[in-house]
Amino acid sequence: MDVAAWLLDSDPAIRWQVLRDLLEAPPEKVAAERARVAREGWGARLLAEQDADGRWDGGTYRPGWVDEARPFFDAWTATHFSLQQLADFGVEPDDPAVSDAIVRVRENVRWEHEGEPFFDGEVEPCINGIALTVAAYFGQDGSRIAETLVGGRLADGAWNCWAEYGATVSSFHSTICAVEGLAAWQATGRADADVADAVRTGEEYLLERSLFRRRSTGAVPDPRITMLSYPVRWFHDVLRGLEHFRRVDRRDARLADAVELVRGKADADGLWRLENVHEGPTLFGFGEGEGMPSRWVTLRALRVLRWWDAA
Repeated sequence: MDVAAWLLDSDPAIRWQVLRDLLEAPPEKVAAERARVAREGWGARLLAEQDADGRWDGGTYRPGWVDEARPFFDAWTATHFSLQQLADFGVEPDDPAVSDAIVRVRENVRWEHEGEPFFDGEVEPCINGIALTVAAYFGQDGSRIAETLVGGRLADGAWNCWAEYGATVSSFHSTICAVEGLAAWQATGRADADVADAVRTGEEYLLERSLFRRRSTGAVPDPRITMLSYPVRWFHDVLRGLEHFRRVDRRDARLADAVELVRGKADADGLWRLENVHEGPTLFGFGEGEGMPSRWVTLRALRVLRWWDAA
């Protein structure tokens, strides 16, 4: 099977990343394809879902229609995860439609927590980590979020969103969000030494556990951590962890088991399946069903393996 052709038979959000990360296409070809993301397909559709007040689906973390009196469930239609998805799509931050959308967010959107401006963040590290990734990607001031994250580490050097309720040990899920955000902020050149230290301790937390094992026993704490998903939302899995280390170009022998776990999931055609869908309402889907070959997962797996094997 021609995997590259299969990947390219898709949305501009995937095509431009295939051209850049797998095919080493000329920069002008990559740029031309990337420019289409905000103007057609999933990127344009998601931008069009923004309301005049800067929010998506009437809310910041949770959509406006959620009944807070009912038990919590995940919903992916509000502003927070919509911005995460736009960054994942790779929309050009300086595209007029994108920059206008970000101005509306900066000037109008407030967190449900205590009405904080979006780019100031709130208190939970999993939320703040994603928000800091978004701030860094779209060229916004994420210094307050970075400061909150740096100050929120637990004794083991990482994070847990339940710390305010008494948690004293970190979690994979909170930590990957925080590490991604802090590393993205560091890459802007605007971070201080405290951010660099927090990235280091957070990465060590993940590496000491090989991205998917308990440090104490080597057991897998949750089988879903070994299952490949997309979109990742606030969840950690081995491929998300490997994508982080690929982005920062940090090879470490402690990643080897996770790499081989991902490598072993390819099917006979050289494709990877969507193993775990994070359930909840969405604005729209990507036409990929659980258990079926996934262009998103295949792209991400192939570029991780390409990076790792290049060493």
